[in-house]
Amino acid sequence: MTQPSSRTGATSLVWFRDDLRVRDNPALRAAQARGRVVALYVLDEESPGIRPIGGAARWWLHHALEELAASLGQLGVPLVLRRGPAARVVPEVAEECRAGFVAWNRRYGGPERRADAAVKALVSRSGREPESFHASLLHEPWDVLTQQGTHYKVFTPFWKELSRRDHRHPLPPPERQRAVPERVPASDDLATWHLLPHDPDWSAPLAEAWVPGEEAGLAVLADFLGPDTAESALAEYPEARDLPGRPGTSRLSPYLRWGHVSPFQVWHAVAERRRAAPEGSAVFASELGWREFAWHTLYHRPNLATENLRPEFDDYPWWLPRAGHGAVHDADRRRPQEEAPAVVRGEREARRLLEAWRRGRTGFPLVDAGQRQLWATGWMHNRVRMASASLLVKNLGIHWRVGEEWFWDTLVDADAANNPFNWQWVAGSGADAAPFFRIFNPRTQQKKFDPDGTYVRAWIPELGGGGYPEECVDLTETRTLALAEYKALGQAEGRRRA
Repeated sequence: MTQPSSRTGATSLVWFRDDLRVRDNPALRAAQARGRVVALYVLDEESPGIRPIGGAARWWLHHALEELAASLGQLGVPLVLRRGPAARVVPEVAEECRAGFVAWNRRYGGPERRADAAVKALVSRSGREPESFHASLLHEPWDVLTQQGTHYKVFTPFWKELSRRDHRHPLPPPERQRAVPERVPASDDLATWHLLPHDPDWSAPLAEAWVPGEEAGLAVLADFLGPDTAESALAEYPEARDLPGRPGTSRLSPYLRWGHVSPFQVWHAVAERRRAAPEGSAVFASELGWREFAWHTLYHRPNLATENLRPEFDDYPWWLPRAGHGAVHDADRRRPQEEAPAVVRGEREARRLLEAWRRGRTGFPLVDAGQRQLWATGWMHNRVRMASASLLVKNLGIHWRVGEEWFWDTLVDADAANNPFNWQWVAGSGADAAPFFRIFNPRTQQKKFDPDGTYVRAWIPELGGGGYPEECVDLTETRTLALAEYKALGQAEGRRRA
């Protein structure tokens, strides 16, 4: 084995993950300071605990990697694509290109951190210098703690602490490297990864709705911020963000999820508009804080997608698919399946309700419009996400994990923190969760936030005709059932503590 060197002028390897950008990329910048750079992306669906991405995310990733390769190419940096467990692939590629320095930006999920630790140990053992960098969150989860040294479980004090801190400014743009790496390892052909859908190809509406990549993400940010005046979308954000029939949201979520833009770029760009749009800037900044809160929670509670943050909800009789009949199962439940709320009425009825919810056929127009928007575009308006999730877990009696997995497969912006965190928030089982008795009535939500029906008509053309279904459940009856179950849950918890 050739002895590597980390001296200036030697080759460095940058391992890309959920940071698919060249601007404000600390790992790339550190590698460039060492000399020649080779970039690597590993499609790792084999490391223990790593969750394979969903169908919509695979479509996004394919196009994002094409764009990243082009951006890196303009800098003279080749992008190597490999598939397999990171602990095997990264050291192999480092050896192949004789890299003395291996850099990456940190991840915060439990399985991801274990994989990164294994890579770091193996790279170091081979005589190379590994280094990780802070790039994807405004502050590291281990640095934002209560006075007692524990992580925050309530958003308001977390946000108060986070917002008082300084956040570093984006790094200068990278420069084109002058020297070509001496050894460029062979790369997989992206097409052989089969990330794009086929037989059938359902991606046409996604392509109409989105352009993945860094350049598109920066353009979306600039469009949202608009001119430095009171007429921008940012200025209207506090009210417009709740109206699904208007383009009132930033639509930055997938670009943040894939790291096409960094939170530092967004934070400081919004701060520059503070004088012209003080309320909009403050509200949008708090949304960045909520994203941060989700990721900090995941760091401290790595089983966020599979376990209730509030353990008393382990006794809530939500329906889950039986083992062998779905992606999630009820092996860890404490109460028997037959004690599920009466609305479920057994396996067949539960599956009928779940399918109606997934396909936008519940009979509640706001929820159905959202589910159809999700199926077509890989995205759903946040106000509608809350109404849709509430209907599933509180009126249909179906476990939040079932909804979380559906969103994981169909959203282009689903990430390991925000997706389960927000599902648990709606379900009442999570951090700083909505009170369980807060049940979003989809009729009321539609009247309040889509009063002229612009949104629902756009996604339900048959509305008002003979082809639209009746409401699949009685909202009053199912709300009463859910609240009774919740009351029993609280009484049981009280007895346990006594």
